[in-house]
Amino acid sequence: MSIISSTGSNTDQLSSTATLSQRLTAAIFASILGATLVWFAGFSHIEAVHNAAHDTRHSAAFPCH
Repeated sequence: MSIISSTGSNTDQLSSTATLSQRLTAAIFASILGATLVWFAGFSHIEAVHNAAHDTRHSAAFPCH
């Protein structure tokens, strides 16, 4: 006769399903996307984009000049 326990080792395996390569790929993609957005906003000749980024930096108490 076997007893089924609700606190088995299966719950420990549910903590992370992403592999290391998947997490690394996501981190690299997020870093490239973030750097691209910062570069675009910082060096944009479109005044509205540059001013929006400038105001956001000031509202976050981040010194920019």
